[in-house]
Amino acid sequence: MPEAAEEESAEDDMPLSLRLSIADTLTLGNATCGFMAVYFTTTGILIPHLTGSGESGMARNSAATAVILMLLAAVFDLFDGIVARKLRSSPMGAELDNLSDLISFGLAPAYFVLVYGMVADDAVQKMSALAAIVVLLAVVLRLARFSCVTMKDGMFQGMPSPFGALTVVSIVLLELPFIPTLLAIIGVAWLMVSRVEYPKPRGVLAVAMLSWIIGAMGLLAAWAFDAPGGQLLLQAGCALQIALAA
Repeated sequence: MPEAAEEESAEDDMPLSLRLSIADTLTLGNATCGFMAVYFTTTGILIPHLTGSGESGMARNSAATAVILMLLAAVFDLFDGIVARKLRSSPMGAELDNLSDLISFGLAPAYFVLVYGMVADDAVQKMSALAAIVVLLAVVLRLARFSCVTMKDGMFQGMPSPFGALTVVSIVLLELPFIPTLLAIIGVAWLMVSRVEYPKPRGVLAVAMLSWIIGAMGLLAAWAFDAPGGQLLLQAGCALQIALAA
């Protein structure tokens, strides 16, 4: 009993700024998924390409895994906001959310674009690197503006970074010619820093978004395991994501 009392006292003495809430734990899951997406993009696509030891099936599985992890990060990002509104959130929740979003929806998709430029047959590596930098900086500016600008309730200014990240990887997976792919990626980066207003995913829209994410995971799994019609289903899903962004 004395030990339990000491532990409880130590927790009470801990500054509020250092206590993690349930929403913060979900936010950290977001960051973890983003990091693992970079890991699978490196180990399953880039390194086998550089060493000449990879197989197309392995690269496909790794690409699908990386994108599924970005989708899972979007799920964590969706739920941490809901949980934070329903329960308490820690004082550092907003900062954790921005930092995690930068990893999962800034670094991970930008790195995916960079690797695409290195492995695609018709890609120009330097131009792909430039597009990747544009995506990363757009997310940095988008998140910084979100922290500084007050919008009317229920609206975002500029395309939300999770939606932008998923649109960028959809453009890459659609396997269009290089120039249209490059222009479309830069277009998405512009939408993220634009003044176009987007509704926040709440209520019915949150359910629709979650359903779309789960469906996209299924399409990626079908494509990864070379299911009949998997390639066509993935292309249809990517085209729909781009159309929704537009």
